[in-house]
Amino acid sequence: MDLNIRRAVIHNVSDNNQDQLRDTIIDAMQKREEKYLPGLGVLFEVIWKNADEQEKSMMLDNLESGLQQQG
Repeated sequence: MDLNIRRAVIHNVSDNNQDQLRDTIIDAMQKREEKYLPGLGVLFEVIWKNADEQEKSMMLDNLESGLQQQG
C-alpha cells in the first residue's frame, strides 16, 4: 500500500474521538464500497500495532469465528 494513503487516512482521523472513529468505521462498512477498504486496512493496522498479545489473540479468534460464519 502506498505510504501516502496511510498518511492521508491517519491525518483525516487523527483528531477524531471514539464516537467519530466508530461512525467512520460503520459508515465505511455500510456503504460496502471498495474504495473504503484501504482506509479500513490502515485503521486495522493501527489497532494491531497498538494491541498486546492477548488483544491480538482475541482479534484473531473473532476474525476466525466471523469468517467461519460467513462461509
